[in-house]
Amino acid sequence: MKKNNSKERFLQKMRNKYRLIIYNDTTFQTTWSIHITRIKFFLIGVVIAMLLFFMTAFIIVYTPVNRLIPGFYTPNIRKMIVRNAVMVDSLEDEINMRDEYLKKIQTVIKGDVPDDADYSRDTTAFLVKPEFQPYDSVHDSIFKQKLLEEKINLSVQKKPSELFQIHFFIPLKGMISQKFDRVINHLAVDIVGLPDSRISATLPGTVVFVGWTTDAGYVICIQHQNNLLSVYKHNSQLLKEEGDHVEAGEVIALMGNTGELTTGPHLHFELWYKGIPIDPEKYIDF
Repeated sequence: MKKNNSKERFLQKMRNKYRLIIYNDTTFQTTWSIHITRIKFFLIGVVIAMLLFFMTAFIIVYTPVNRLIPGFYTPNIRKMIVRNAVMVDSLEDEINMRDEYLKKIQTVIKGDVPDDADYSRDTTAFLVKPEFQPYDSVHDSIFKQKLLEEKINLSVQKKPSELFQIHFFIPLKGMISQKFDRVINHLAVDIVGLPDSRISATLPGTVVFVGWTTDAGYVICIQHQNNLLSVYKHNSQLLKEEGDHVEAGEVIALMGNTGELTTGPHLHFELWYKGIPIDPEKYIDF
């Protein structure tokens, strides 16, 4: 009974009407008045609160005011952040690749071989004979030996097919005094010509290095398409600068006898493919 009485009293209070009056402070006349119950007052408060919430959300989402709120990002800003993060990551990879490539070029200029050069990828003339255990039968051993020799011969004949489609310009007309030889670590061909003969670019490309080294004298390096790099050493004079674009057959230097590792006027010509030295005579008819 007490609970029912409490509910009835509560409901009665909620239904009681109240008058809200606004008076004129000078004349004390009633300017505006309203009859309202507690239930209506509560409902009006809820409606006003919802309107304020939606208005605030609309202003934040669709007006520049959201830029003043720390940590709030619009969908466009989020896309820009993600895109910038991806671009930064890609740029870091490109910078690392460029640094590694520049290190390889510096190693080539010094006359050394990059540490990570994999000769097995260059199938022009370097092949290690695989080890095998001979059979007890003499006939089987002879047959296996012949089969192995045929396999080696076929492998040696394989060369990067994409290079045969490229027309290389002869860098210097002359006689080859020393051939390409991996055994003695001579990763180039030496070409002898007349003093101050003109040296030409073998392919169109961009000059990536021009300078002096103690061993090779005046050196110029050109980066070509198809991951090709040509190196010209022991020059007497360099006619191009770093960043210059050259065409095939364009004069880039004059033959000389500079550097400590030279025995006379000649051109030390190197050709690199994907970071691996290859024999220029396989692709250029000197």
